[in-house]
Amino acid sequence: MERYICIHGHFYQPPRENAWLEFVEMQDSAYPFHDWNERITAECYGPNARSRIMGPDDTIARIMNNYTRISFDFGPTLLAWLAQKEPDTYRLILDADQESQARFSGHGSAIAQSYNHTILPLSTSRDKYTQILWGIRDFEFRFGRKPEGMWLPETAVDMEVLDILAGFGIRFTILSPYQAKRTRRIRGRAWREAGGGGVDPSMAYQVQLRSSKRIAVFFYDGPISQAVAFERLLESGEDFAERLVSAFSDSRGWPQIVHIATDGETYGHHHKYGEMALAYALDSLETHSLARLTNYGAYLEHHPPTHEVEIIENTAWSCAHGIERWRSNCGCRTGGLPGWQQAWRTPLREALDWLRDTLAVAYEQHSSQVWSAPWIVRDDYIVVILDRASSHVARFLQRHSERPLTPDETIVTLKLLEMQHHAMLMYTSCGWFFDELSGLEPRQVLHHAARAIHLARDLGWGDTLEMDFLTRLAEAKSNLPEYGDGRQIYERWVRPAMVGWEQVAVQYAMRVLFETSPTPLRVYCYTVQLESVQRLTSSEAQCIIGRARFTSELTHDTAVLRFGVLHRGEHHLYGGARIVYEADGDQALLQAVRTAFMRTDYAAVIRLLYDYFGPSTWSLRALRRDAQRQIVPLILETTMTTAETLY
Repeated sequence: MERYICIHGHFYQPPRENAWLEFVEMQDSAYPFHDWNERITAECYGPNARSRIMGPDDTIARIMNNYTRISFDFGPTLLAWLAQKEPDTYRLILDADQESQARFSGHGSAIAQSYNHTILPLSTSRDKYTQILWGIRDFEFRFGRKPEGMWLPETAVDMEVLDILAGFGIRFTILSPYQAKRTRRIRGRAWREAGGGGVDPSMAYQVQLRSSKRIAVFFYDGPISQAVAFERLLESGEDFAERLVSAFSDSRGWPQIVHIATDGETYGHHHKYGEMALAYALDSLETHSLARLTNYGAYLEHHPPTHEVEIIENTAWSCAHGIERWRSNCGCRTGGLPGWQQAWRTPLREALDWLRDTLAVAYEQHSSQVWSAPWIVRDDYIVVILDRASSHVARFLQRHSERPLTPDETIVTLKLLEMQHHAMLMYTSCGWFFDELSGLEPRQVLHHAARAIHLARDLGWGDTLEMDFLTRLAEAKSNLPEYGDGRQIYERWVRPAMVGWEQVAVQYAMRVLFETSPTPLRVYCYTVQLESVQRLTSSEAQCIIGRARFTSELTHDTAVLRFGVLHRGEHHLYGGARIVYEADGDQALLQAVRTAFMRTDYAAVIRLLYDYFGPSTWSLRALRRDAQRQIVPLILETTMTTAETLY
């Protein structure tokens, strides 16, 4: 009898970038790391690509890339971050898929995931389609092949979702055993009830879809998956391997597959050294020929479904009430304080649904001037998200526009598409999963909602859009009295995260002031063309006055800003910036500042900066914390040099 084992890891993090900067800012709760992506990469994603197998004398016997022997999916937004910030780990993940194809009869172990982990049954039909399409296109871009399977976020499913998957050629997905309703042999008559987790997980099943298409479904082994995730099974790689083998039964007369599915972060982040237990178990299974390691595509090729299944729609693996965890106070929680409730989930979703529908109208109205099929254009926008090179964007716009676009029209169209991009990101499932409205995850979805609102406002649409949204958001009540409601949380955490031209320019100017290396050409997601800069220096202070053109890499919007920065030593740093529309004008400001500077009247210089730049004047304390971390070492370097000279 053939016996197969497949271990699936679902690797995912929500988008954590500041929605205005496309940059993950410092997160104190991830200390001593910069942010949670960095921390979990160090604890899980990296170690699984270089997992140690220890010898009997506690020395490293060998290093194994776990991804080569398991089935896995990575969230597209997480892979985008890894590609930029952790390229070595990113490359090892892609290489593992290549190696797994050689290992498993041409079937790569990586499967796709819908784009940003929205609960698909709660999405509109249009958004379901885009989320799945974007996930597939992202997979093809990174792994260089078409995906055979797709992971559904939280395994949340309905028949429409499966139909869309099958329409894209997806052969299979993975569900919880509690999502099976009943089974029968294909072309058989008698159905067997399978509710309550009663489905036999040791085979693939076929789902007959309403479109007459079919898709295969694997229901993972619930008890073993539970033991891995929550019952400390990973404390021993040997016990892990034995538990997997124990799931085989001599009473089954077909080629059995024992397979489990958990969050990939289980292996190293949730359970320290879990990646080593996984590596040991995989090595033990292979070395002792206890079973044949496989992945879902390889198993399905040789053992297609002999039985069909009906699923329970609108269900997920982490909610006992269907999919209520992402829209109501169903009782599912992660263990907050006594008396906490999650009634805030309903008004949060309702506010976002209202915003989504309102933005859809704005998108259709504005884009109709350029495109005849705006939603097809949105579907194809993933190619720009994946590669924002100007030449690539130009080809995308040329492909979809019925006429050549002016520079201003290009900016408008890109803002429309970015508005829709953030309207998708604001539905990332983590926003509802946890217990408290003021947590990192709900705040993150509000960041994307706010960014979508501001892009709409840039387009001159909906002056009261933000106010109407906040009125609805106020119905969501925090469990913590000091945070009040969703509106107060928005004002407290989301509004300070909004970044305009002036703050970007001031941060750039402060870097120019201190850095002796070539002038930076980029700050966050803006390219910079320095047009002029004048420096004033003395033994006590230094000052620059200049002008530069800043261009958004996302929307191609551009602005020329004049800036000025004074450093009086130590942490005494003052800077300002404002948009200018005339070609000249630096000279009057520069002359006044130079006169005060030469008199060592630095208080007068500060007054001149405040008078000229007005409210767009910042000290070091007002900058974003990552900007502070960039600039403070440069300040300290100057201070230390001065101190060394004096002593």
